[in-house]
Amino acid sequence: MQQLSVKHLLGIKGLTRADIELIFETADTFKEVLNRPIKKVPSLRDITVANVFFENSTRTRLSFELAQKRLSADVINFSSSSSSVKKGETLLDTVNNILAMKVDMIVMRHSSPGSPHFLAKHIKANIVNAGDGTHEHPTQALLDAFSIREEHGEVAGKKVAIIGDILHSRVALSNIFALQLLGAEVMVCGPITLLPKYIKELGVKVELDVRKALQWCDVANVLRIQLERQQIKYFPSLREYSLYYGINKKLLDSLDKKITVMHPGPINRGVELSSDAADSDHSIILNQVENGVAIRMAVMYLLAQN
Repeated sequence: MQQLSVKHLLGIKGLTRADIELIFETADTFKEVLNRPIKKVPSLRDITVANVFFENSTRTRLSFELAQKRLSADVINFSSSSSSVKKGETLLDTVNNILAMKVDMIVMRHSSPGSPHFLAKHIKANIVNAGDGTHEHPTQALLDAFSIREEHGEVAGKKVAIIGDILHSRVALSNIFALQLLGAEVMVCGPITLLPKYIKELGVKVELDVRKALQWCDVANVLRIQLERQQIKYFPSLREYSLYYGINKKLLDSLDKKITVMHPGPINRGVELSSDAADSDHSIILNQVENGVAIRMAVMYLLAQN
């Protein structure tokens, strides 16, 4: 059986193209399982997984938990808001206490970039990064690329525009790495204040005009404005952002080709995407959610073999 080249999924940066293709092939199999009347397989029957979330999450946490249950793993959930972290316990102590209960795999979300990398140096269990600050969100990038492959047949040669708050987004960085590894062309688009200073060094195109970006791309991955991570104001108002960078059905219909619209969620309807665009036949947003479970099943199943 093929194996991943890594013991942990800390970020896309550590993966090879062969790793991603193996994850996709495994996810194809699990997607078939999810469409059966009985949606469970005993693949991780002897594995205990802890979901350790130090930051709020709805979709990612539910997606991981459902993936774990579909694989028949034993699951424990940890939330920092109701834990001893509030009493001053360190990250390493918290995780070591969880591991002392014989946990095999940790799925972790943390507000500090690099936290899963730090843990990986100190513990033996497999670690899956479910988002570390503004750094990476590898499973989101994998399910995004998997959804593009499903919609367009392949990722190689496709033009993908990532539009919105690039500066504060962990999804953007992971997507750039994954798409480039799979042979896609990537453009970022947004107000100049929301683009990282050195973004061009990642080998992406930069566009400030949203219409030009949409006209160029085959796929538009639209990101949320992350107000909770913004310490200062990066643009005058949400209304103004929506006016210049918001995407609606009228704008999509005015292009001379049909493009695919994606969004990692949650959507700020009426800000980056209007309801008529989010719910249109351009959108594969709900496909992304469905694919998220299959991709996370594939990742955890493959890591458990290492």
